[in-house]
Amino acid sequence: MEILYVIFFFGLFIFSGLINFLLLRFARTLGIRNKNEVIRWSKTAKPSLGGINFYICFLLSLIAVSFILQGTNLFLNIQILGIVFASTVGFMLGLFDDAFNTKPIIKLLSQFLAAFILISSGLYIHFFDNMMLNYIITFIWIVGIMNSINMLDNMDAVSTLASLGVFLTVLSFIFFNGNWESVDFIIILGTTAALFAFLIFNWFPSKMFMGDTGSQFLGVLLAAYGIKYILNFDFGYESFSQYKNLLSLDLAFILPISDTITVFYKRIAKGKSPFIGGKDHTTHHLSYLGLKDSIVAWIFTAIILISIFLNNYFMLFSTNQSLTLFIIILVFTFTVFISLFIIANKNKNKEI
Repeated sequence: MEILYVIFFFGLFIFSGLINFLLLRFARTLGIRNKNEVIRWSKTAKPSLGGINFYICFLLSLIAVSFILQGTNLFLNIQILGIVFASTVGFMLGLFDDAFNTKPIIKLLSQFLAAFILISSGLYIHFFDNMMLNYIITFIWIVGIMNSINMLDNMDAVSTLASLGVFLTVLSFIFFNGNWESVDFIIILGTTAALFAFLIFNWFPSKMFMGDTGSQFLGVLLAAYGIKYILNFDFGYESFSQYKNLLSLDLAFILPISDTITVFYKRIAKGKSPFIGGKDHTTHHLSYLGLKDSIVAWIFTAIILISIFLNNYFMLFSTNQSLTLFIIILVFTFTVFISLFIIANKNKNKEI
């Protein structure tokens, strides 16, 4: 069984790289960004085609399920169907937005539809006794992550790295809990392979962007599996379990959460809409300090690797008495957020 997963991962990695190569070679106008706009960080027009590759690999992963997990009927798993339909809504929303620049209200309604589909399939946050509160906080989480990943896609490799960080965390959680012979594991493994292949084309200097097609699709998957395998994860003990779930979630999503909160605060403080793009993200301000874009990507890579290590150590060895580990993780997440927040409030004169 293990060899099938290895073959599947590397096969999809190679196939995904081939798709990116072909899209880049033959697409001339689809998803081109920066042609008549100044919001993107890159100074040259590049196609936003990554999302198409992600979705193709996602569908191939669903097909692979019937070969790897023989006898599995996807149509009998309501949560998997919810993830498939919701992520398809995210993909179609992003594709339409890349092509026609949809109005914010259309985008928001589509994101609400994706959240409604996931909740209707039984995939929601289990925090409160009041189900309505659970549904409301789930709506906020799903829509928030879809927008957060979209906003973080502002510099080469950053959004790709952030997504990989979450997926690798979820994969390890599933694996160490013995649930790796599952549809979810195959879907995430296939999407992770696609992201690694895309990173080759998205690393500085990038040849293509993921675009809204990619960020909206990934946003749905990240939000869904963040709920299923991190927020609703059973650590095996009761004391402060919800706080530990939240801390684990913060570790996994440290970069999109830090960037979104910082940007929202800065824009609202200026009396501007937080949804209007600009060169005022945490990534941009690291560059304003004189760091090259590739160095910014490496800094984010280091943060992600540390987060993955701490999250897995937390999951494997955390106990009711693990106060030291709890404090270490809390200090790490707080330090990352405060550091990025402080840096983002420097060089404001360079923001556009």
